[in-house]
Amino acid sequence: MTKSMRIGVVFGGKSGEHEVSMESAKSVMAALDPNRYELVPIAIDKQGRWHVGTAATALLAESGWSTQRTLASGDRGLQVRPGSVLPGPIADQIDVLLPVLHGTFGEDGSIQGLFELLNVPYVGAGVAASAVGMDKILMKRVFAAAGLPQVAFVETSRRTWSADPDAVRREVEQKLGYPCFVKPANLGSSVGISKVKGPSELAEAMSLAAQYDRRIIVEQGLDVREIEVAVLGNEQPRVSVPGEVLPSNEFYDYRAKYLDGNSDLVIPADVTDEQAEQIRAYAVRAFRAIDCAGLARVDFFIERASGRVLVNEINTMPGFTQFSMYPKLWEASGLPYEQLLDALIELALERHEDRLKTRHDFSN
Repeated sequence: MTKSMRIGVVFGGKSGEHEVSMESAKSVMAALDPNRYELVPIAIDKQGRWHVGTAATALLAESGWSTQRTLASGDRGLQVRPGSVLPGPIADQIDVLLPVLHGTFGEDGSIQGLFELLNVPYVGAGVAASAVGMDKILMKRVFAAAGLPQVAFVETSRRTWSADPDAVRREVEQKLGYPCFVKPANLGSSVGISKVKGPSELAEAMSLAAQYDRRIIVEQGLDVREIEVAVLGNEQPRVSVPGEVLPSNEFYDYRAKYLDGNSDLVIPADVTDEQAEQIRAYAVRAFRAIDCAGLARVDFFIERASGRVLVNEINTMPGFTQFSMYPKLWEASGLPYEQLLDALIELALERHEDRLKTRHDFSN
């Protein structure tokens, strides 16, 4: 009998997207084939403490999740001291780590660095790609260098805003105008984002964004359609059919994404063949520009008046909840949820094997 592969599913996290991660973990753990995989649930609570095995699933149970599935080895050898990080003995028992962590300390390269120090295969982008993909300002600079079209933006910081708000306001009005969108540079799931319709709303929006990050980005607001594609692969990424987001709120904010369930996801999107081809080509360029691996969702705008395609952002660890676009796009492209997870695990092993070929010593 073939031995089951042991998968460490890492979720939760010290992030504003903690609850989104919990929902993603529920879906992923329910979908992993029990005939192929043994589960090792690994939770990180909001204080940054690690919990493994039944202690981890207890956190999920608090949010209404239950399972009869047997965990790998029961709980033998899987305890960790509260406050510690994943120790070597546990890492040695895991074949692949599957992080479904969103936002800071989970999607920004922090935990990817830990996984590499532990020398365990893991799903998704590496340290550099995760960090650049997470930081909207760095991401846009890299995309600009790759020749990808984007909306105009202004970068600032909470210290700069606090020291001279009038100067920031003038720059926003001269370069962007209203409406505009104010965002924390390092966060996702639309947490901390505001649509600013006029000068009187800018201060409140900046204050909100500054609560979530020291760096703030302000983007020009255009009349656009929101189109997304899913990317899967390492060196030779493939791209799903495009989908369109029809948000239930004025824009695709946190409530529209995860809470009310009333936003529509139109798959495939009603775009021209030329637009679809351009979107897929831009998605691959964006994926390769940051040296991404495994998976990503690339978001686009199509300007209604001109039909112009603009790259919005890349998400290196997109949500896997029941409302999430990434798995829905692949399902519409002929790759069901369970097979998508299989593919991601295989890509993690492939990337790790390639990583092992790199020397870390020097001799003549």
